[in-house]
Amino acid sequence: MALPLQMPDPDAILNRLSTLHPRKIDLSLGRTEQLLAKLGEPQKRLPPVIHVAGTNGKGSTIAFMRAMLEAAGRSVHVYTSPHLVRFNERIRLGVPGGGELVSDAALADALDRVEVANAGQPITLFEITTVTALLLFSEHPADVLLLEVGLGGRFDATNVVEAPRTSVITPISIDHVDFLGSTIEAIAGEKAGIIKPRVPVVVGAQPPEALAVIERAALRAHAPLFVRDEHWHVHEEGGRLVYSDEEGLVDLPRPRLMGPHQIDNAGLAVAALRSFRLPYAAQEEGVARAEWPARMQRLTSGRLVARAPEGAEVWLDGGHNAAGGITLSHALCELEERCPRPLVLVLGMLTTKDARAFLAPFAGLAREAICVPMPGEHAGRPPEEVAAVAAGLGIPVRVAHGVGEALASLARTSAAPPRVLICGSLYLAGAVLEANGTPVR
Repeated sequence: MALPLQMPDPDAILNRLSTLHPRKIDLSLGRTEQLLAKLGEPQKRLPPVIHVAGTNGKGSTIAFMRAMLEAAGRSVHVYTSPHLVRFNERIRLGVPGGGELVSDAALADALDRVEVANAGQPITLFEITTVTALLLFSEHPADVLLLEVGLGGRFDATNVVEAPRTSVITPISIDHVDFLGSTIEAIAGEKAGIIKPRVPVVVGAQPPEALAVIERAALRAHAPLFVRDEHWHVHEEGGRLVYSDEEGLVDLPRPRLMGPHQIDNAGLAVAALRSFRLPYAAQEEGVARAEWPARMQRLTSGRLVARAPEGAEVWLDGGHNAAGGITLSHALCELEERCPRPLVLVLGMLTTKDARAFLAPFAGLAREAICVPMPGEHAGRPPEEVAAVAAGLGIPVRVAHGVGEALASLARTSAAPPRVLICGSLYLAGAVLEANGTPVR
């Protein structure tokens, strides 16, 4: 009797590949280019690419673009990072009108082929998995590939694509200073590294010093610029999203994604897709239906949510830097205006993030912060350290052993059903979705 074939395990392969380079992050194109050459240069056999860099809003902007393109019947490949629960979330293979996350079998097969080609040479996990994604995208026809930069841009593994159809740069702020530099100008220089000769660049709202860097890079590359508030505009009016440029005005529904910043992200997506000439109905449907997990995501049921007080609102967001804190505080102020509730932060952060910069916008807004450890994350900042930062900002604070304990404690202490925001890290957000039993599709 034949034994059943063993299901391929991509996690086992990923764990093995993670040992090929001693440093988790080592920005370079050389290793990626060498491996792609051994595989026949799949990066030269891709669908038209929209390459997206920036500090904040990349994932949401891609979510809006995907939803609009799919509503127009286009097949869309998507590459994003990091994942929240399963690695497969990073690679979406498109079919007309939809798409699905890469299967375990297809992922394991591609990883195996890439590992064989690499032959044990030093390479980071992000580099070898990016090569795997590009190989898969090259083997599956699609109309568009939405390609998100992992870190920076100039030396990011995704920057091996020589001639994308469009480059997109979302808002830039201070983040990843150990790798990108400690000033807006330095970080903008790394992000502007995705600009290619004569390839149009669509630019979201930027600090003046970042925009100046982008403009100089585009000028050197003879790349046409399409800049927010110069060449295109977006705002909310009467509960609608109003976009305009020299081609005319588009009146669209307000995005389902929460927060005023999603007006900006949706507008950037519309601007990036103007050359595709999408029907109005597709833009309307896409903006209204786009979803992106762990970005002001309302959790209404699940194992963790069940531990919160009856009537409480539980929200989840992976924001973790200064700009993310500002964006989240604005979104919560908007919710407070609609329906006032006491705000409680459940907070976990990495040692690599500036806790004070993230938390400062919540001073005077949050009634309390409950700091928790980062589950299974070696770079987690001790919750007592985060609590000290919150206390220094005047935010009442305490420590809990985990998110479930934090939510359960509110049932004993809250006089009114609170509005709870779980935030501070995408790693924490992913752990919460997994523990709560919330699927990520």
